Amino acid sequence: MATSFESSEVALQNRKWVVVDVADQPLGRVASKIASILRGKDKPSFTPHNDDGDFVVVVNAEKVKLTGNKESGKVYYRHSGYVGGLKQETAGELRQRDPEGMIVNSVKGMIPKTPLGRRQLSKLKVYKGEEHPHQAQCG
Repeated sequence: MATSFESSEVALQNRKWVVVDVADQPLGRVASKIASILRGKDKPSFTPHNDDGDFVVVVNAEKVKLTGNKESGKVYYRHSGYVGGLKQETAGELRQRDPEGMIVNSVKGMIPKTPLGRRQLSKLKVYKGEEHPHQAQCG
């Protein structure tokens, strides 16, 4: 009889590294595909309580496409925790400041808000340009 620890080691051996180039692709459509791969929903062995998804490396994060007038109309909010500490910035400003964060934020909204979801999100690696340090795993 296999313990849960042994079965998790077997699941780690079956992980792949998927490279996704998001240049000129809509943010929401790409984020939903990435979330599906991270959760393992594209595998026939998918179970909601197991983490058997693949690693995802996203390149060209600054070139992701926003349709319509989302560049100036979509607003991201965050709060410092202090009174009057609400901060806001448009999608265009966020893309200038932190293009990786825009993709991580979008995918994070599509992953379950549980400890399992946080572990799945840790398998997401996002980079601004073409280069990434995971060449050995992807090859």
